[in-house]
Amino acid sequence: MSPAPGGAAYPTLVSLNPCSDAILAEVADPAQILAISHYSREPNSSSMGVARAARFRATSGAVEELLALRPDVVVGDVFVGPATTQALGRLGLRLERLPIAPDIATARDQVRVLARLAGHPERGAALVARIDAALARAAPPPGATPVSAVIWQSGGMVPGDGTLIADILRRTGFAQLSAVRGMRQGDILPLETMLADPPRVILATGDARSNEDRALAHPALKTLSGTRTERIDPALLWCGGPTIIHAAERLAYIRDKVAMPQRPPQGPVS
Repeated sequence: MSPAPGGAAYPTLVSLNPCSDAILAEVADPAQILAISHYSREPNSSSMGVARAARFRATSGAVEELLALRPDVVVGDVFVGPATTQALGRLGLRLERLPIAPDIATARDQVRVLARLAGHPERGAALVARIDAALARAAPPPGATPVSAVIWQSGGMVPGDGTLIADILRRTGFAQLSAVRGMRQGDILPLETMLADPPRVILATGDARSNEDRALAHPALKTLSGTRTERIDPALLWCGGPTIIHAAERLAYIRDKVAMPQRPPQGPVS
């Protein structure tokens, strides 16, 4: 237990998931967090930023490591395997699982759950209020036509409907074409299909210089005069908590940029 005012004690925690890492960093005292997942130390998977993650010990999630840390609560996800789950139970370590949030409502609930586990429910309420305020700021003007968009991940993979990023896209004024087409999370959107019905904006998570994302540099994309490509950090796609705030801000910026009328090129002044 971590010391608390008045002689009480707050529970100590270990997080095995970068999404819960970022939320716990907001709602728990630093001394309560015995370790975060090693994913938060990697730029491509960190939801809290590698600089902030460096302040905490990282764990691979091995049972031996967790036993040595002896936390009051281990926060995991649906990917914690049966063998690890059984081992933690035999060792008397409490495991709390949080699924991947499919929408904003579930993401809010997960913030509240983690804040209660940490013993600071008021911090969870404050973070939820910040999320709601960010979504309100990022909402499109009333009556605005949704901007058609495709989130294109490595190899042409797209998120479908029923995902957190799909909910954020709707709330920030986008119509996600992969969801409209009935595509599911992890489906591949062929370049030819996108060229036949192009969106106004391609939200690219990859790098056109890599082998996986070389389609982003395809000459055919340059012929789409009504489509532009904008970069979105892949770390903004899946996690709730403070990540929603950053995702909403980025998407609102892109929406306004796409909606801004393009000025025709200026000729030489005679």
